[in-house]
This record gives sequence, C-alpha cells and structure tokens, in this order.
Amino acid sequence: MERGDRAGRNDQEDRISELRVAFFAAKRISPAKLAAQIQVDGFSCLQCGECCSGQDNSVVVFPFEIRAIQAATDLDWLDVVSPPEEGEWDKYGYFHTLEWRVKKENDSCRFYQNGRCSIYPVRPMLCNTYPFYLDNGILQRSECRGLGGKIEPDEALRMAERLIKRYITEIRESIALLERYRDFERGEAGKSGRIVVHDSEGEHRITGNKVMDEIASIASLPAEAKASSHSRSL
Repeated sequence: MERGDRAGRNDQEDRISELRVAFFAAKRISPAKLAAQIQVDGFSCLQCGECCSGQDNSVVVFPFEIRAIQAATDLDWLDVVSPPEEGEWDKYGYFHTLEWRVKKENDSCRFYQNGRCSIYPVRPMLCNTYPFYLDNGILQRSECRGLGGKIEPDEALRMAERLIKRYITEIRESIALLERYRDFERGEAGKSGRIVVHDSEGEHRITGNKVMDEIASIASLPAEAKASSHSRSL
C-alpha cells in the first residue's frame, strides 16, 4: 500500500469514528428540549412554494427515499433524481460525485406542480423538516418567511422528532457511504457522459439514461481499471 493510500484510508477511518460518536450523541438529544427551541423560533408554513423553487433549490435524497418516491409515482430512478454537478474526473473519463438531488424542471422541483407538492406523503426528510436542521446537534434555520409564525406545542414536538430522525439518518448514511467509498486516480475531464455516483449503497454508474449496479459496472471497465478499483478499495 502506498503512503498516500494509507493516509487516505486513515483519514477515512478517523472520519467514520467521528461520525459514530456523533451518532450516539444524536440518539441522546431530547425531543422535548428541541421542541422548546422550535417554539421559541416559531414557524408556520405559508405554502408560498419558495423552498420548492429557485435556482439555488437543491434537495439531497438518500436511496431509500428515492425508492419511496418511485413506488408512489412509478417513475424510473433518473426521472426522480439527478447526480450533482460538483465532482471530479478519474483517469478513465468517469465523472465522480456524491449522493443524489431531486430532479428539477425550470429551476423548480419537478414534483412541485400547480402550487403543491405532488409527492407530499413521501416527500424527502429535508422537505419534511424545513426550515430547520441540526448541525453538530445544534438547531439551525434556513431562510424562510414562515419563521416566527405560531406553532403549537404538539406540532413543535413532532417537528423535533422528525429532525432527530433526519439527523440520525444523515449520520448513518454518511457512515455507510464512507465505508463503501473507493478512491480513484484523478484525471482530465472526459466527454463520454459516464458518471459514478457514490452513496450509502456503494457506486451507481450512469451511462446514457441508465443506472448500472456496481458489479455490472466493474465488469465493464478496462482490465487495468478493474485492477485499480480493487487495489484502492477501502
């Protein structure tokens, strides 16, 4: 193992250890105390749709959430989500990126239709807890005109419980992503349109409009790429 590979693996293991500590700390968060903070802030959804639209709107979703949306809509995977535009290229011309974003149409979530969410019962956890989120266990707020509105104690408690569940899920998904992540040798930008999305399930390779599973994608790589991917696995 080369020195750079060893250092990268140590960094990976250190990050996983930190996340495991955060995971157990998250399970100790008091829903009642968090609900009290939410009540102080106040929130009442104005149904304005501003969180569902706009150029900066970006909703991260996990594989299990994607499948829930698929089950509710009968849509294909890539009709529900898109890979992020941020990432890096490997030496074989594959573009690597992390996790998935809900697909957009004309700068709006594709599921925001006629002023309403068409997948409301299975909407992602990020949407279900907006405008609140937890960062290192601390309550944070995104920009929202509904902040400061009246929220009843029982609704504040339900929001707190959803926030804790989301936070624990985010940590769990991050751990799984890092455990399955395989590093790669960086290269120049390619024109093949081939994309590798790393998430908590491993690698999803996109060619054209299809997502191939990890086994199929590795089998399709050149022989030298196969050797590289196996030798650099974490």
